[in-house]
Amino acid sequence: MSSLYVSRNPRVAARILDGEMMIMSGRDSSLFTLNRTATILWQSADGVTPLERIVEQRICIGFDVEPAQALQYAETLDRELGSHDIMQISEEPILQPGFSSGVGR
Repeated sequence: MSSLYVSRNPRVAARILDGEMMIMSGRDSSLFTLNRTATILWQSADGVTPLERIVEQRICIGFDVEPAQALQYAETLDRELGSHDIMQISEEPILQPGFSSGVGR
């Protein structure tokens, strides 16, 4: 199984409100509200950290969830957001100019 890399689309409007992320799609003006777990995934999506590591270091440690279950949830969420051009998904690191990883430091 190859690693997945995820990155936020820099062309969407996103704001955090009471621990939940509000995201507006630039493509069709749809509004998405992410719960606290999904907000952590969104904030950690730097394009260079494998999704599996994000789940292990940010989700499994903070929540009582099995790694396989958490990874499946993360992949499903990221693919859904990707279908709305909100998240970018790749099997290779996604390098974006001026964007640095804050995960794992």
